[in-house]
Amino acid sequence: MSGVTMQEFIAFNEQRAEIYWWMSSLFARELSDADLHEYHGGEMYTFLSGLGMTEELKAPVDTFRAAIKKSHARSDEQLELAADFCGLFLSTPKSGALPYASMYVGKTGLLNDKPAQEMHELMASFDIAQRKEFNEPADHLAIELDFMGNLIIMGNQQQTEEQREALMQSQLSFINTMLLNWLPLFTKECQLRDQFGFYAAAANLLLAFCMLDKKFLLGE
Repeated sequence: MSGVTMQEFIAFNEQRAEIYWWMSSLFARELSDADLHEYHGGEMYTFLSGLGMTEELKAPVDTFRAAIKKSHARSDEQLELAADFCGLFLSTPKSGALPYASMYVGKTGLLNDKPAQEMHELMASFDIAQRKEFNEPADHLAIELDFMGNLIIMGNQQQTEEQREALMQSQLSFINTMLLNWLPLFTKECQLRDQFGFYAAAANLLLAFCMLDKKFLLGE
């Protein structure tokens, strides 16, 4: 934190958490008409422009922005994107890109394998609860991203630098052992199976952001 004020540190972490929460919502459910109105509005444009100013994120942000623009031209955008979401994330391993760690790094190839159990135990150890209305195994991508956002804010709430550093190490460990161990495989599946490309572009942006966030936590 040398050369950075506590206010700047907290604000930066809040931005990190917001990105994880945004991506969590994107993979949690189909986008509504209201969501899409926001995606085509000025705030989203400004938000993505800010992300794209980081060299490592420029290309994936540009691809995602192009996917948003392309999506807007569809005849019934909300219904067609919802169909894409269902075909990718609510189908079968043979036809979709299921958003569960167990499908990529579990031993059985079935849901609720060891990664789900590990995630459940991790959430309990930090006393971070899963949202009751989102009734999915704990290793669902949306739950893992939501947890990461909460872990970041928890770090902001610590009183000493040692406590904050411990929470940042927990974030780094989580990215390495619970996200980056399967996100590249998930992203590849999205790119193979998402014919329209909106969610493939979103997954690619998420992967790039997680890799960049890992560099931040390593102090690089």
